[in-house]
Amino acid sequence: MTTEPTRLIDPRTGRTRGTAPLSREREVSEAVAAARAALPGWSALTPKDRGRRLDRLAALIEEHATEYAAREQAGTGKPGTETAGEIEQVADLFRFYATAARTRTAPASGHLVAGHESWVRWEPIGVVGVIVPWNYPLLMAAWRCAPALAAGNTVVAKPAETTPDSLRLLAEHAAQVLGPGVLGYLPGDRHTGRLLVESAVDMVAFTGSGRAGADVAARAGTRRVSLELGGNAPAIVLPDSPADTCARLAEAATYNAGQSCAAPARVITLAGNYEATVAGLAAALGARLAGRDFGPLNNPDQAERYDRLVASSGAKRNLAAGIAPEARGLPGHWRPARLLADLPYDDPSVTEEVFGPLLTVQQAESTEAALALANGVPQALAASVWTTGLEAGLDLVARLNAGEAWLNCHLVQTAELPHGGRGTSGHGTDLSVLALHEYQRPKTVTVRRTR
Repeated sequence: MTTEPTRLIDPRTGRTRGTAPLSREREVSEAVAAARAALPGWSALTPKDRGRRLDRLAALIEEHATEYAAREQAGTGKPGTETAGEIEQVADLFRFYATAARTRTAPASGHLVAGHESWVRWEPIGVVGVIVPWNYPLLMAAWRCAPALAAGNTVVAKPAETTPDSLRLLAEHAAQVLGPGVLGYLPGDRHTGRLLVESAVDMVAFTGSGRAGADVAARAGTRRVSLELGGNAPAIVLPDSPADTCARLAEAATYNAGQSCAAPARVITLAGNYEATVAGLAAALGARLAGRDFGPLNNPDQAERYDRLVASSGAKRNLAAGIAPEARGLPGHWRPARLLADLPYDDPSVTEEVFGPLLTVQQAESTEAALALANGVPQALAASVWTTGLEAGLDLVARLNAGEAWLNCHLVQTAELPHGGRGTSGHGTDLSVLALHEYQRPKTVTVRRTR
């Protein structure tokens, strides 16, 4: 097994931009041991005191936003507008959980059994191993680390091999304000991740592919695992959809070059509305240029996978937009926005998560048939419905098999609202006060009353 440093590539240019170390058994053991040593002091703090420190970490993120943005762009190739918004969200998440840990809810307590008094203690699980993907290196780390830390756990976080930059800076700032070992940083490859899962951590929080998530669950055994394993989000577009539906879907489908688990991927509309929807989406996607409106795919493996899925599609209409002049000719992983229409129901671009700037369009004979198509894949993370008919829209939203559903919008999220998958999209909750329970375990205490 190689221990040579990883060569880091700029996805915008294809050129080497530096190296990152590969952590192996010794580094993993040391990181977990440091987190274990920091756990008693960190978990003993009151929620108020932990909150103050997390709030100071949020302030450091804001103070160094320019450096965070530069590191995010180096690893992901995202435009500055995207990275700026995501860093703002990261700071907001740490601020949110700084307060949320003080306002948690608990099961009933009090005089529940004759002659006894009972209550529930919510205790941290311990050391949490966090493994985050390359599509949102800093934001996904915050989704996992902020609630875990607020709940009193310590964390060892492993970034993706291609995007270690921003998480390293976050760990440096965390060491300053949270204390040594409270948030550890463990660079490396997939083998590093396996070593972390099999180490002496008490829980694993993983965000990534379904195949990798199944491997994580198998290696974790009886320890708690929180999994967010991607999606293949449907968007049901009814004939009375808002006028800006196609533009909104095109924008959401190309944000981060479509490399978002909750991004719209499968547009489903009724037969009588099919041609108008194809034309509207083709025009809207045609106005979105790679290199101007969104960045490249992240790495050669993802670019190869995207190309393979597009090439294997049986779509009769394969419409591609353009690449901005400033990105044309660069040896990066640039792919234009693309629309696939007139395709089989079992087309690989429909059944698999493409994870790129691409939308498929399918037609259904009825609203019920459209719902069946939407729920007809094993992934069940996110979905949306587009209609000006409020009653019909709310009915469809209620019947969609998804952890998060939108009506006349897509990818609208905030720290207060939970996010999580079903089916092969995993299980567990990110965001909101509910995420605190991912990283806590209840202990019931009952005392016999004597006179």
